[in-house]
Amino acid sequence: MVERPYVLVSCAVSVDGYIDDAGEARLLLSNDEDLDRVDEVRAGCDAILVGAGTVRRDDPRLLVRSAARREARAARGLPENPIKVTLTGDGDLDQAARFFALGDAEKLVYCARPAVEKTRKVLSDVATLVDAGDPLDLRTVLADLARRGVRRLMVEGGTRTLTQFLTAGLADELHLAIAPFFVGDPAAPRLTGPGSFPHGPADPMRLAEVRRMGDVLLLRYLLGPAHEVVAMTDAAADPTQADRLWLRKAIELSRNCPPSTTAFSVGAIIVDADGVVATGYSRERDPRDHAEEAALTKVAPADPRLAGATLYSSLEPCSSRASRPRSCTELILAAGIRRVVFAWREPAIFVDPRGARNLSDAGVEVVELSDLADRVREINAHLLTS
Repeated sequence: MVERPYVLVSCAVSVDGYIDDAGEARLLLSNDEDLDRVDEVRAGCDAILVGAGTVRRDDPRLLVRSAARREARAARGLPENPIKVTLTGDGDLDQAARFFALGDAEKLVYCARPAVEKTRKVLSDVATLVDAGDPLDLRTVLADLARRGVRRLMVEGGTRTLTQFLTAGLADELHLAIAPFFVGDPAAPRLTGPGSFPHGPADPMRLAEVRRMGDVLLLRYLLGPAHEVVAMTDAAADPTQADRLWLRKAIELSRNCPPSTTAFSVGAIIVDADGVVATGYSRERDPRDHAEEAALTKVAPADPRLAGATLYSSLEPCSSRASRPRSCTELILAAGIRRVVFAWREPAIFVDPRGARNLSDAGVEVVELSDLADRVREINAHLLTS
């Protein structure tokens, strides 16, 4: 299987499922808090993708707005802004669009083969053009992005692009912000068009988070390609493969962490035989939050699923901490979780780490997949010294 980036689909919609109205001006579906959340998610991605129709209609900048977040990216050795990506079937794009004209981020245009030469004449000075097949093939696009080092891709629209990713089963996560009003105009664009979606009534998405931001509501779902869902939830599947898939998701979740110079960025997912029980990441709601703690607070202490669950954490759970009375190791033991899988053994930067040892001594099965640790180190590179 060709490696591809982790794909996060993000969109704001009205209560009745529209992403805009039919007017000339762009309809604002988010409030300030949600716009800041989107900026934070953008800052945690390697690339942002929109369709050519969105470039033409909305003229987006696709830049990280927060100076602090740009600085945090630079401190990790990354460009201040993610790569900008667009898809086009006909090459109808203007190099004066803000997508191309603003910011020093790399720009990539994936073009259907029949329109490559036309597009090259217009955009060769402002973007890198890639032949994406005839017709344009999303798997070709994702494979090329992976070869360019893109591990986390944010897809922001529009309707056609969202539909293509979701119907193809190429989205791992869906962020849906619900605006508190109706549009009700059949001429306006909707979240998706008609199609055959892998996550229908028989295989629904997994709700990972609900967040209220004033009158705007965020719903965050975990999807995953159909082959991954089978591997993760089927008890007969190779457990090592399932562990890797879930741990990769925990690692990608850690990219949502607000930056900090005094704490690691960590993601955690609790999984039972039926799928996701809860997720969490460092500083999710409070600057003192640890990832495992954030996930465990979303589950009732007596929840029977915990006894048979596995906790996946990008970093070895902490054995001591100054910010709160109980370490994540203690919280895991108190919850009755009997299996923990992590990628990176905690370096002795802030405390003397003994989490894996303490868990193992208490009878918990501890699995370390150290070949995935490089991804975690890259996310936390600003805390490491030569």
